[in-house]
Amino acid sequence: MRNLKKRAILWLSVISMFILACPLTVFAEEAEEAAQPAMYATFWALIPPIVAIALALITKEVYSSLFIGIVVGALFFSGGNFEGTILHVFNDGIISVLTDSYNMGILVFLVILGIMVALMNKAGGSAAFGRWASAHIKSRVGAQLATILLGVLIFIDDYFNCLTVGSVMRPVTDKQNISRAKLAYLIDATAAPICIIAPISSWAAAVSGFVPGEDGLSVFVKAIPYNYYAILTIVMMVGMVLMKTEFGPMAKHEKNALAGDIFSDGKHTSSEEVEVNTKGGVSDLLIPIICLVVCCVVGMIYTGGFFSGSNFVEAFSNSDASVGLALGSFFGLLITILLYVLRRVLTFKESMECVPEGFKAMVPAILILTFAWTLKAMTDSLGAKIYVAELVKSASGNLMNFLPAIIFLVGCFLAFATGTSWGTFGILIPIVVEAFAETNPQLMIIAISACMAGAVCGDHCSPISDTTIMASAGAQCDHVNHVSTQLPYAILAAAVSFISYIVAGFVQNPFISLAFAIVLMIAVLVLVKKIMAEKITEE
Repeated sequence: MRNLKKRAILWLSVISMFILACPLTVFAEEAEEAAQPAMYATFWALIPPIVAIALALITKEVYSSLFIGIVVGALFFSGGNFEGTILHVFNDGIISVLTDSYNMGILVFLVILGIMVALMNKAGGSAAFGRWASAHIKSRVGAQLATILLGVLIFIDDYFNCLTVGSVMRPVTDKQNISRAKLAYLIDATAAPICIIAPISSWAAAVSGFVPGEDGLSVFVKAIPYNYYAILTIVMMVGMVLMKTEFGPMAKHEKNALAGDIFSDGKHTSSEEVEVNTKGGVSDLLIPIICLVVCCVVGMIYTGGFFSGSNFVEAFSNSDASVGLALGSFFGLLITILLYVLRRVLTFKESMECVPEGFKAMVPAILILTFAWTLKAMTDSLGAKIYVAELVKSASGNLMNFLPAIIFLVGCFLAFATGTSWGTFGILIPIVVEAFAETNPQLMIIAISACMAGAVCGDHCSPISDTTIMASAGAQCDHVNHVSTQLPYAILAAAVSFISYIVAGFVQNPFISLAFAIVLMIAVLVLVKKIMAEKITEE
């Protein structure tokens, strides 16, 4: 263990020294500050997130890894200038992302949800639901299917999905000795993949806005059958649960969970005694959650102009998810406090004690999100979007039928490196529309779907993705554990999706290619189950 730590420190030191030296040599010839850095819109623009991700996976420590990635980006931008590096990290990075209204709205929503979870726990609502679920859900398969079902039902927004499903289902999955890593995977796999194929969601609204000159919502609906990664992730998730099989690091986590160690750290167990408020009932969990859902929907359509004359679909398409979720969660919190005080489950003083408690519970997620957003700001300042856009444009003239598969891979890599699905949509979808709108509309639909699927896939794999961070927070699972256990599953679904996009590029029929993708995914799962069964027999 000590040798591992020494190696990690050595890695950090060597990489840091290389990073400090590299830009100094590259920019030594520049006598004065240029408007754009020499590395602008080159492959070097993707190095900062690659460094951060590599360090996170090597050291298992996410905060320092993200910060080093941020410093690398700032060094590249400033040309090795100390003052310029510091100012870029803080003025153009941390302070900038924290003063962005959209980001701040998400953080407010996150904090309020943390407070609501603390309230529900203190009121005994979570424990009461756990007892009720234990009487009705008596198997590991049932608990996992219930988690998936709840995730599917909450299709409005991925942030809302992650934290709500986590808070509701943790008592149930803990009771059935399901690892927190598996819970985080189930949450993550029913967040973005569900939202990206739901016509009424914040994601549908975002994608619709990225399709210039076209009916965005109509294009989104037509692209759903081609969104292989999202559909196959759901097929794979349900298939793995029903087949009762796991592979990769997840298999170890689930084995430990069956022995009572749901965190796989030897310190926490599902049987630990926790003081519970006996006054609380199942309604003290369900009513706040239902109120939260309703208030958030109302908040989102309010920001989209529903109460100013727009219809529901238009209001949802034009909604500001950040403001809507912040407003909705605030009113949900007020209703929850009022409910508990009137029912005398909690006093007003006890309710207020949950405010700092809920805030503290969300500090790790807030810190990771802030660093992830800052890292994205660094890559944006280095022109990563322009570099990737040029790559895709250069490929659009050749191998047209293979282009959906190529775009899928580009989307995966870009979302993985930047940690953002929506940013990936914004870069790739306009390029696809420009390339195919007049020459091959059907291939345009397939390619747009490949953009969305690749973005979601990269988002799933990336440790700096906000959705992945939210899933870890919702399951209260170690973030690096969630990333390392989910990665093999995401890669398997991505591999099948890639093959399916090659087929779709030639067939260009939504039903034939989707049927092929699902059959191939099921065949792969059966093969995985057989391999894992043989491995267990050998052991």
